[in-house]
Amino acid sequence: MNNQQTLEDYMLLAIKQAELAAAIDEVPVGAVLVTEDGQIFSAHNAPITKHDATSHAEIEVMRLASEALGNYRLLNSTLYVTLEPCLMCSGAIIHARIGTVVFGTNDEKTGAVTSLYQVLSDERLNHQPQITSGILKDECASLLRIFFKKKRLTKKA
Repeated sequence: MNNQQTLEDYMLLAIKQAELAAAIDEVPVGAVLVTEDGQIFSAHNAPITKHDATSHAEIEVMRLASEALGNYRLLNSTLYVTLEPCLMCSGAIIHARIGTVVFGTNDEKTGAVTSLYQVLSDERLNHQPQITSGILKDECASLLRIFFKKKRLTKKA
């Protein structure tokens, strides 16, 4: 299996998590974290369900992995997320020392990796993970478009 295929396989797992979020009326963002030794953790957005503004998919999956590993440092791990991380999640990624971030689609309104800010590549900070973007971009963007289209239609009705 080549690297592109591996990236897509893990992103498909993140997309499944995003679909689970949409099914409970959360913004459809999913995340998968793969540790250096191959352990896989997955989660989705849950701020509405958990009444917690910090319950973004990235934070949720980092919490799961950190608890299971007994360490908040997730060195050399790879985070796959369907939507470009925001400022809060980017800060957590830096503090956790995640090695690589792979995301599907850009977030022009709150993205803090390549869109609005470039936090993860800011050399003034003490950690810069590798970044790969655009993996299954259309599929990831489609989930969000469909979700918000339904929201707008429901609001009109």
